[in-house]
Amino acid sequence: MMKRILPLLFCATLFGALPAGAENATQNATNSVTKPAARQGVKQGIKTNADALFSTKPVKKANGAKWRIAYFRSGEYKNYPLNLKALIRGLETLGWLKLTAEIPENLTGSALWEFMAKNTQSAYLELLADAFWEPGDFDAARRPLVRNAIHKRLTEKNDIDLIIAMGTWAGQDMVKLNVPVPTIVLSVSDPVGSGVIKSPEDSGHDNLNARVYPGRYLEQVRLFHDIIPFTRLGLIYENTPEGRTYAAIDDVRAAAKQLGFKVITCEAPFAGASIGETEKKAIVCYEKLAKEADAIYVTTHRATGDGGIKKISSLFRNAKIPSFSMLGAEEVEAGILMSMAQADYSYIGLFHAETIARVFNGAKPRQLTQIWADPKKIVLNLKTTRIIGFDPPVDVLLAVDEVYETR
Repeated sequence: MMKRILPLLFCATLFGALPAGAENATQNATNSVTKPAARQGVKQGIKTNADALFSTKPVKKANGAKWRIAYFRSGEYKNYPLNLKALIRGLETLGWLKLTAEIPENLTGSALWEFMAKNTQSAYLELLADAFWEPGDFDAARRPLVRNAIHKRLTEKNDIDLIIAMGTWAGQDMVKLNVPVPTIVLSVSDPVGSGVIKSPEDSGHDNLNARVYPGRYLEQVRLFHDIIPFTRLGLIYENTPEGRTYAAIDDVRAAAKQLGFKVITCEAPFAGASIGETEKKAIVCYEKLAKEADAIYVTTHRATGDGGIKKISSLFRNAKIPSFSMLGAEEVEAGILMSMAQADYSYIGLFHAETIARVFNGAKPRQLTQIWADPKKIVLNLKTTRIIGFDPPVDVLLAVDEVYETR
């Protein structure tokens, strides 16, 4: 069961300084939090001149043909189908297509893409059912094979006008391919740190655009430390370049240096293993950290699927240790103590849909905004506060927007 509390006062001191380049968007987002009804249709991106210059209205190609879209994803991760569904619904909101059937909840991967290709009607674009690529379930050995398959399709058939690249691996591989096809990258923890884009303001590639929230993880860790002044913060990560960006290791260590706490880490595989194996090893790590740290930062990891996050949150409750979710409200609902919520997926989907629409209206992906700021919302699980014995201060309660009571 979830209760919603409208914030009576937003405590700016809880969040500290805003990240460079995101101040105006964050202020607009914060203002919208106080009026939930006004959130409908809100775009949290910072608009550039190009955003204003290029329309989002549906158009066909100059020769009257439909635009053709392909899908490339990094592997199986719980956020990917949510982002893809939101993007397609965003295109529907803009009038580019119409879904003719309700999307089943349990579909993912190629099955989801094929369903969408079969069950959309459009005079303007086509989702290519046979243009789906994935390197297994985060199988690094298959990445070169997938890149070769995409390159072959683009050079031999030349029938793709835009690629949706889902996740860090897909974004990195499209950069490595260096092909001119417009590419919109979704669901990347750190597009700059992982090398997908050059900076928040400039992707560095004319054909590429990726949503980025500058300073998001620094903000989260500062907030967590302001509320619970821990001295030892635990987190798990995979010790690879991608794994370190998933866990925002650099940002966490920067916050530790600024705030004077110690970072306690434990290595757990993200890729190259089954979901069951990653979950098992992550739980072993979290059991270790619960004994060594006095707070836990639950980072992005394949182990935090629906079943995994419930086991992990139960572990923290039993250890009576405060936890903070990098991901957001859905993990707080599952029992993690708190988080800064992300915007609803519908807004993220509309953000990317507008980018695609502007590309089809003549913009280069590089010209369009990438910077995004979530609404400033604290999410809290009240049952967890009681179990671990945490009594939230009044100023924290005044800044809470969502409260969960998990049974």
